[in-house]
Amino acid sequence: MEALTPDMITVLVILASAIYLFVSEIVRIDVAAIIIMVAVGLTGLVDAGQLFNGFASNAVISIIAVMILGAALDRVGIMRRVAAFLLRIGGRTEGRIISLISGSVATISAFMQNIGAAALFLPVSERLAERTGISISRILMPMGFAAILGGTITLVASGPLILLNDLLAASAQNLGVDIEPLGLFTPTPIGLALTVAGIAMFALAGKWLLPSLKPSIGAQAPDLAATYGIDQTIHAFIVPEQSPLAGRSVQAIEAQRKGIVLLAIERDNALTPAPTAEHCIAAGDVLAVVGPTEHVEHFAQTELLEPTENTAFAALHDDQHAGLAEVLVRPGSDIVGKRVIELKLRAAFGVTLLGIHRRGTLLTDDLRQTILEAGDVLVLFSPWERLQTLAREAAFVILTDYPAEPPRTHKTPWALLAFGVALSLVIFSSMQLSLALMVGAVIALISGVLTADEAYRAVSWKTVFLLAALIPLGQAVEDTGTAAWIAERVIGLTSSFPIWGVQLTIALLTTAFTLTISNVGATVLLVPLAANVAVGVGADPAQFGLIVALAASNAFLLPTHQVNALLMGPGGYSVRDFLKAGTAMTILFTVVLIISVNVFA
Repeated sequence: MEALTPDMITVLVILASAIYLFVSEIVRIDVAAIIIMVAVGLTGLVDAGQLFNGFASNAVISIIAVMILGAALDRVGIMRRVAAFLLRIGGRTEGRIISLISGSVATISAFMQNIGAAALFLPVSERLAERTGISISRILMPMGFAAILGGTITLVASGPLILLNDLLAASAQNLGVDIEPLGLFTPTPIGLALTVAGIAMFALAGKWLLPSLKPSIGAQAPDLAATYGIDQTIHAFIVPEQSPLAGRSVQAIEAQRKGIVLLAIERDNALTPAPTAEHCIAAGDVLAVVGPTEHVEHFAQTELLEPTENTAFAALHDDQHAGLAEVLVRPGSDIVGKRVIELKLRAAFGVTLLGIHRRGTLLTDDLRQTILEAGDVLVLFSPWERLQTLAREAAFVILTDYPAEPPRTHKTPWALLAFGVALSLVIFSSMQLSLALMVGAVIALISGVLTADEAYRAVSWKTVFLLAALIPLGQAVEDTGTAAWIAERVIGLTSSFPIWGVQLTIALLTTAFTLTISNVGATVLLVPLAANVAVGVGADPAQFGLIVALAASNAFLLPTHQVNALLMGPGGYSVRDFLKAGTAMTILFTVVLIISVNVFA
C-alpha cells in the first residue's frame, strides 16, 4: 500500500483546515474557500497558471447562466402565476396542501437554484397557512425539503450535478479510463424517486414529524401590527421655534426617546420619508411620529410640539401606498454579522425599521447596534415603492404582499424562448452545457426580459466564488494521489462488502461532508475518491460519481443547508425540529438513493 508523500500530507492538512474553517465559521464560507485556494497555490500543489481556472470552468459558467434564466422567468411573472394557481386549487387539507406546494417547488427546483425556488414560495406558503389555519411550520419544512430534493432531478438543478461531468472527466484522465458524460436527464428517474418518496413521507407521516408552532410571521400590514404589538398610528406634530428639538438630529432624538420613531418630515411642502440619522430638525418642520400612544404624548409634551391635521402624510396612512412589511435576512448574505446601523436602511432604501423578530422575540431597543443573524425578520414601515428597491437586494427576502412593480408580462414569450432554446441545446445538441445555458441568458438580456444590472443581482456571487475557489483543492487531492490513497483505505475497509455496501459507504461519507462543509465542497472532494473506489472494486466510476452528486443533497439533519437556514426563522424552527424530521428524511433518502441507483443508473 502506497505511503504518504509530503505533498499528500500537505493536502490532508489543507483539507482538514478547510473542514475546520467551514464548521467553525471563523470566516465566511466563501472567504474560507478563497483562503484555501491561495494556500493550495502558495504550497505549489497546483501550478499558479492553473490556480484560477475554476472561475472560467464549465460548471461555474453554467451556474451563473442558470441563475440568470431563473430570474428571467420570475421577472415576467411566470412564477407568480404558478403561485396564484396553487392558491386557487390548494383546498384546506393539510396533506393535499403539503403535496401540492412541495411538488410545485420540486418541479421548479429541477431547473433553477433551490434557494431561489424556496424564497419564491415563501410568501405563497404564508398565504396558504393564513387562509387554511394550518401552522406555517407544518408547510415550510416540507416545502424546503422538496426544494432540495428537486435539485436531484436534472443535471442542471444543483451545483453538485452541474459540476459532475467536469469532475468525472478529470478523474477519467487521471485514471486512464473512459467515462461517458452524463446527459441532462440521466439522474431524472432517481431524482423523481427521491422527490416522490420525500413528499409522500410528509403527506402520510407529517402529523408526527412536523412541529405545530405558532406562526411567527403575518401577511398583511394590519395583521402585522397585531402580531408584533406595534402601534402604527401616525401622529403629526409641528416643531415650533421654542421646541428643544430644533437643531437636533434624528438619531439623537430616537436614541434618547425609546419607542419613538420618526417616519417622515415635511419641510416647505417637501416630504422626506424615512429621514436619515444625520437629518437635523428645524423649526417649522412637520414630523410624522409613531410609537406607543403614551410615549408619543409624553414626547410631544416635553418637546413642546403642536399637534396638527397636516395632510402631507396622507400617503403614509393609505395601505395602498405604504405600510408594515416583513423582510427576511437571507442566510449566507453579506449583511449577516453586520450591525443595523451599517446598512443605512433609511439613507439607502427609504425604509424605517421598527423591530427585529428573532426566534419568537421582538427586539425594539437599541436597534441600530443590533447585530443581524441569518433568519432575522425585519419589521419595517415603508412606502411600497421604496420596498421595491429593497426587494432587488439579494440579501433580503420580502415576505409581505405589497403592490410591487408589475411583472414584464409583455416579455413572457421572450423569457420562454430563452429558457426553451437553452433547454433544447442541452438536450438535442452536443454543445457544452455552459455555452448552451449562456445562449438562453443572452436571449433574456438582449430581449429586455432582464436588464444587465438585474442579471448581475440574480447571481449569487458567494456561490460562484465558493465553487471556483474549491476546484483547485479538488484538483490537488486528485493530482497528488491523495484521492487514490484514501480510496485504497476505503477499499480495504469495504473489501468484504457487496457493491451496494460500498455505494452506501460513499453515500454516507458524502452526507457527512455535506452537513459539515457544503454540498459543492463535498462533491469536489469526493467525486475523485468515488471514481477511484469504483475502479478498485470493478464498478462504474460514473455511477459512483452520480451517487456523490446526489448524496450531496442529503442535507436535512441540520439547518446548515441554505434552504433550511432560510426557512428556520419564518417557520420558528429549532435545531431539534430539523433533527426530528431530518433524521427520517436522511434515512429515507439514503435507502431510496441506493436502490434507485442500482435500478436506473
